[in-house]
Amino acid sequence: MTASEQWVLQICHGYDSPFLDCARQYAALFTGTPYKVCTVYLTGTPSDEVRHGSASDEVLFLSFDSKAVRGLKLAAVRKIRRIVRSRDFVFGIAHRSKPTYVALLGTSLPVISVHHAFGDYDRLSRRLFINRFRTRLLLLGVSDAVRDDIRARLPSWPNNHIQTLYNRIDIAAVQADQVDSSSARAYLGLPADAWIVGNVGRLHRDKDQATLIRGFAQALPELPPDSLLAIMGSGPLESSLKALAADLGLAEQVRFLGQIDHGRRYFRAFDVFALTSDHEPFGMVLLEAMAAELPVVCTDCGGGREVVAQGGQLFPMGDFRSLAGFLVELSAGADDKTAALQHALATRFSDASARRSFWALSFVQSFR
Repeated sequence: MTASEQWVLQICHGYDSPFLDCARQYAALFTGTPYKVCTVYLTGTPSDEVRHGSASDEVLFLSFDSKAVRGLKLAAVRKIRRIVRSRDFVFGIAHRSKPTYVALLGTSLPVISVHHAFGDYDRLSRRLFINRFRTRLLLLGVSDAVRDDIRARLPSWPNNHIQTLYNRIDIAAVQADQVDSSSARAYLGLPADAWIVGNVGRLHRDKDQATLIRGFAQALPELPPDSLLAIMGSGPLESSLKALAADLGLAEQVRFLGQIDHGRRYFRAFDVFALTSDHEPFGMVLLEAMAAELPVVCTDCGGGREVVAQGGQLFPMGDFRSLAGFLVELSAGADDKTAALQHALATRFSDASARRSFWALSFVQSFR
């Protein structure tokens, strides 16, 4: 480190999926700039894989357990203060509420607080806390839907302090990591000649795979022979979803693949990707499906609408009949808009497009 180096402090609660990639996304904003990025994980043990995946100039693991970052988080604040004294930090980036709390109390830096979910400021205590620091704080939602949710709860804030910066992927890296269709199907145990609708997500009511199963059942008589629905993920609703599939006579046609490590590698096993979440804040799996050049069907709500609006098929939340109609159309090769999805991926959801949007933000320009 030299005296002229300027640093960005990035604080994450941990590196469990998807937050390792979130750290990478924000570190990539500074590629080709004079800034160096120091990424700090409040929880989690040191890992060479995480160091590499963070794409940062320095990665620090504070190794707190979850209890230590509840409440006042004083130990974390003290450690962040020591880190900040060690070099010339220009501003901070914090993902979610706890790291934002630590960044604001542990530094006097301008802070960019990134919000990945709805309802972060439902609590009065959080609104009161955040208002104390509004002059040095930019709130970023990962979609306009999340941004608008924050604005509704902080109506006195100027709009330029609550903005959107979409999630994104390193398109070339993701595509290079994705294996071909036949290899993906072999790995997942799926037949080579089936027409397959894919879904990836926790088996949780927020993901609403029940609507997906009902839509697939409705469409099945008009789908190609040996069509399958493949659901990748695990969660508390696994038993009830399997029971629903059995009740609809689909015990053999709906494959529950379980939790698959590095699942995006195998997206090309699918012919269509379907996401039925009820209020998805963004939907990173949509970008990964777009990178695999799949047609996409998605619920018309939340951030998912914004991701696939230029080329995906959107259906009303919970409307399995509309979903079924789109599956039938796509199975026949109708309304395939994958080229439009590829264009949206490159122009709106890539590292390069995010970099342009980030440096154009007036808050960011003010401390350059």
